Amino acid sequence: MALHHTVYAASNFKFGQKGSKEPKDASVTERWTRIKNRYEVEGPRRTVEAVLIVHQHNHPHILLLQTGANYFQLPGGRLRPGEEEVEGLKRKLTNKLSPENDSLKMDWEIGDCVGCFYRPNFEQVMYPYLPAHITKPKEIKKVYMIRLPESCYFAVPSNLKLLAVPLFELYDNASRYGPLIAGLPMMLSRFQFVKA
Repeated sequence: MALHHTVYAASNFKFGQKGSKEPKDASVTERWTRIKNRYEVEGPRRTVEAVLIVHQHNHPHILLLQTGANYFQLPGGRLRPGEEEVEGLKRKLTNKLSPENDSLKMDWEIGDCVGCFYRPNFEQVMYPYLPAHITKPKEIKKVYMIRLPESCYFAVPSNLKLLAVPLFELYDNASRYGPLIAGLPMMLSRFQFVKA
């Protein structure tokens, strides 16, 4: 049985910018070194990401953040030690997508978890299952649906872009978007999108 998920037209939403968020690492090598060091202290890295859906031209589009020319990601990020997933995702969404003006900030409504992924080693590869030979993954990532209001204001850091990408563009397009984002159309197939 399909779950209903209400989606609103992209034109209902306002998009703006705020101050840039500088990356923590200057290179991929620095990033992996930082992640390894944290792992030694905190254990597996826990991350949460959000799927925000709007519609354009009668087709569902997912909002993705773009860094540089070819790197796309879902909004979200690392949880703090002991932080609960839903509260952590709300904090990350506010940080990445909410305007700095408190009166325009949104109270994020977190919906269903649509996927859980595991990074067995300090490498890019993540799996939608925990490989049998891995007792302690290096990262656990959960992806949640977000219930957007009829309209709101998004403000992204000036060094990022927020793009509405149609599901048909993502489907089976891991070479451009990576396997997780390219797999979203399959993960979301249990939802029936209802245009409001």
